Amino acid sequence: MLKTDEFSSVFSLRQQRSNVFFQVYVRPNGLDHPRVGLVVGKKVAKRAVRRNYIKRCVREWFRLNQQQLGGVDYVVRAKLAFTRAQRDEAVTALSALFAKLARCHASSSS
Repeated sequence: MLKTDEFSSVFSLRQQRSNVFFQVYVRPNGLDHPRVGLVVGKKVAKRAVRRNYIKRCVREWFRLNQQQLGGVDYVVRAKLAFTRAQRDEAVTALSALFAKLARCHASSSS
């Protein structure tokens, strides 16, 4: 997702989960594939190199796991910067958030 309107529609629904590293907003998109948007602010990581590293890590996780996610838009907002040493912990936290959201979507759509 790239456009402001796409981000705004996900934020306006206000269905979200969060943990120490991330906050994930979710909204069904009516397509047969998931989409992801990323928000990493300067307050989280001052240097662009660090912000881009966080985005690359989230995009890679999404690329590897998108088959299980269905037709949903996700906006991932970073809450805490992490280093390479903390990457595994952050990716595990991201996986846990997506698993929670999948369970909530499965129970609400049933």
